[in-house]
Amino acid sequence: MPSVAFYTLGCKVNHYETEAMWQLFQKNGYERVEFDSKADVYVINTCTVTNTGDKKSRQIIRRAIRKNPDAVICVAGCYAQTSPAEVLAIPGVDVVIGTQDRTKIIEYVEQYKRMRQPINGVHNIMKNRVFEEMDVPTFTDRTRASLKIQEGCNNFCTFCIIPWARGLMRSRDPKAVIRQAQQLVDAGYKEIVLTGIHTGGYGQDLKDYSLAMLLEDLEKEVSGLKRLRISSIEASQLTDEVIDVIDRSNIIVRHMHVPLQSGSDSVLKRMRRKYTMAEYEERILKLKQALPDVAITSDVIVGFPGETEEEFLETYKFIEKHQFAELHVFPYSKRTGTPAARMENQVPEEIKERRVHRLISLSDRLANQYTSRFEGKELEVIPEGVYKEDAKGTFLEGYSDNYIKVVFPGSEEMIGQIVRVKITKAGYPYSEGKWVRVLDDLNDHERLVINQ
Repeated sequence: MPSVAFYTLGCKVNHYETEAMWQLFQKNGYERVEFDSKADVYVINTCTVTNTGDKKSRQIIRRAIRKNPDAVICVAGCYAQTSPAEVLAIPGVDVVIGTQDRTKIIEYVEQYKRMRQPINGVHNIMKNRVFEEMDVPTFTDRTRASLKIQEGCNNFCTFCIIPWARGLMRSRDPKAVIRQAQQLVDAGYKEIVLTGIHTGGYGQDLKDYSLAMLLEDLEKEVSGLKRLRISSIEASQLTDEVIDVIDRSNIIVRHMHVPLQSGSDSVLKRMRRKYTMAEYEERILKLKQALPDVAITSDVIVGFPGETEEEFLETYKFIEKHQFAELHVFPYSKRTGTPAARMENQVPEEIKERRVHRLISLSDRLANQYTSRFEGKELEVIPEGVYKEDAKGTFLEGYSDNYIKVVFPGSEEMIGQIVRVKITKAGYPYSEGKWVRVLDDLNDHERLVINQ
């Protein structure tokens, strides 16, 4: 039986697409092995969001070639899409496909085995207007399922290369989204995370169909779905319609990741972000009204070219005022080929570093404040795996609906189920709890085992 090994760099969408490519190999009689073992085919799914992403992708490609020089080396993903010639120039690379035509990967592997000629399957992504259907009925990781609903982005922020790697906005056919969501629930998943390159932009290219309608249809038509999470949504996409659906929903979780990037209007303008701070604030206040206790998490870039101390403080104060539940803080890093990389007034590294640390300590403080609201309360947690095992027993870790990481004593049968957990000690990066009951379709025998 031929073997295949995968390595995924970058975002949730890449992880989803790796699983989709694995489905194709599986159907063609391949077995999946660990990346560090010897395989007949290696697939490296690359990232190009920063220059470091490119560099890391090249290192992993070389690692696979060293592992088995006779294997077929396939490079896919964003770095392959933006720099196919650079990838093909690495001795030992056999097949390059970018962020489309992944469904042809088996065909290309077979063709390479016959012809022994390197294959460049990368085409101009900007001409593509159709969402590439790739089904993932189940995941190697058994607890949270991602469901890709759109591809591409039309924003062209000055710091970002992604539209060139992913092309323009394409939404997935709603019927296909609902069909796959049902498959995932039938495979045992309690929670689905809607994901994409610009997830909240879903529907902008569809006639008479929107993200709000998709959220409603998923709740109405997918039987057995317990939790629905949106991986990321821009403030401008939190329309009144979307907030209204969230307000009425029984399955959309109390957590929204709403990218901020900067809390200063002047910096946002240089970034070519499409909102002002007043607009952003108005949307998240409306969201907090609809979902009391919602955890709002966000991304922030510090040290964007020309960022002054005053502009940084505007960001700091905005985050403090609105009590975000957690931040992902990134120092601005030059991405070759973007307008921001050519801007003057690049901020010195040591200033960036100081600002990053100030925001991270603010984030830690706010995260602790947020979780402390839930001390003594019961939350519904889906355990994702074992946190540790010691003399006191097995401890599981998982996330509550409002994205608090909780560690609590339990048994492995609980993994992937919904468990009611009382928070005994709130904290960050995780809170401690004790399980109260399992809210699931466990049969009596399993309940007995857990209760012993």
